[in-house]
Amino acid sequence: MHKKYLTLVFALFICFSLSAQQGHSHEGHDHGTEGHSHGTHQTTKEKANAHKGHKHDGHNHDGHNHDGHNHDGHNHDGHNHDGHNHGKDHSKSAKHDSDHGHGPSCAHAGHGHHGEFDPAATAFHHISDANVYSIGPWQIPLPCMLYAPKKGWDVFLSSKFKFDSTGHGDGHQAYNGYILDAGSVKRITEPGFPDGEVPIDGIIHDDEDIAYACYQGKMWKTDAKSTADGGIFGGGITSYYDFSITKNVVSMLMVMLLLTWIFLKVAKGYVTRKGMAPKGIQSFFESIFVFIQDEVAKPFLGAKYLKYQPFLMALFFFILGLNLWGQVPFLGGSNVTGNLAVTMVLAIFAFLVVNLSGNKHYWEHIFWMPGVPAWVKTILTPVEFLGVFIKPLTLMLRLFANITAGHIVMIIFVSLIFMFSKNGTSVAGGYGTAVASTALTLFMSAIELLVAFIQAFVFTILTASYLGAAVEEPHHH
Repeated sequence: MHKKYLTLVFALFICFSLSAQQGHSHEGHDHGTEGHSHGTHQTTKEKANAHKGHKHDGHNHDGHNHDGHNHDGHNHDGHNHDGHNHGKDHSKSAKHDSDHGHGPSCAHAGHGHHGEFDPAATAFHHISDANVYSIGPWQIPLPCMLYAPKKGWDVFLSSKFKFDSTGHGDGHQAYNGYILDAGSVKRITEPGFPDGEVPIDGIIHDDEDIAYACYQGKMWKTDAKSTADGGIFGGGITSYYDFSITKNVVSMLMVMLLLTWIFLKVAKGYVTRKGMAPKGIQSFFESIFVFIQDEVAKPFLGAKYLKYQPFLMALFFFILGLNLWGQVPFLGGSNVTGNLAVTMVLAIFAFLVVNLSGNKHYWEHIFWMPGVPAWVKTILTPVEFLGVFIKPLTLMLRLFANITAGHIVMIIFVSLIFMFSKNGTSVAGGYGTAVASTALTLFMSAIELLVAFIQAFVFTILTASYLGAAVEEPHHH
């Protein structure tokens, strides 16, 4: 049984590995809030002196009324303020500029993470997969294996992008037309960009979150994020295939190795302590084995439970291991079971095992339903057939939504500190919020620990119930 179990764990891991792939801040110079209203630009000597020595080379104030406004020593040549809010993150303003006739600009490239704090962007960044592995604030390079039709394979370490060892994982160099944006590889789609190692000036985004690499003063567009909807909801289909060893894959590798070590140790305990009471790690895991066997496998599968118990155990421990790994502080921050590709493969395994195990009685009740009037069958048969696919779909979405929601809530709680401190300008707001935010985050971590076990159990018991319905023998009255 142990060999079968370990084989299933390894098979699960391999399938998950393949499926998981598919502005400058201007501190103290906020023109967005000033709006150049001359109710605030006083003409007093004090205000005029405040501007003396303040050099604005490249400023163009055409169209601004500065009557009575003393700009002694204040050079504004060529600086265009039309519709430009410097109080916001310039990495998000390229599209805004384009809409106002200015076109995307690389003027503030590379400074996009120093603007106004965006909790939503921070949350989604931390739950997404990446081509770097994070330990605390440090970023570790991972192997990139990329294939583009008509171009071929590129295999290299993500260190080729020369990203900072700490921070968000933005690359300062393109490699063979690929860039590293917030830890994730993206490909430049515009022709003419040179191959090889090419230093770039930075990466900016438009309002649709399309990334642009800045090189020689020009914006070079990259692929949209690849999504299964084909771009209907703002994503797209990338021009390349990513088979890289990403953060989620590394996490699955570590969990697989950890589970292998644990179960080999438990198996050895059963051999060396045969006939004796279990102790240590063997005692801890035996209670879980017995619980899944007596409360999940036997009630739903009856006499056939032994055939399917290794599969159910593999599902439960693999999901539980990944859920718990994602909660280890500062170690990757992985959101593996919060990745739809991973939960989809788990659901596909359940779908295949259930339907390949289905007997005549199971399929008869989907397509024929003996004893039911024919006119009722025309209604029920499509519903029952759709249920075959809806069941694994709900398994996939339930696990994904619960794990992702927990990660996002904790990140939002921490983000409250930065929001109320106004990026560090309000000390009282920061320290005052830190106490409540820390307490809420710790509470949520405790809840997430419980959710990790519950979601692994729910996925397993529902799979067992579907299996039980598929292999159940007809009852004759």
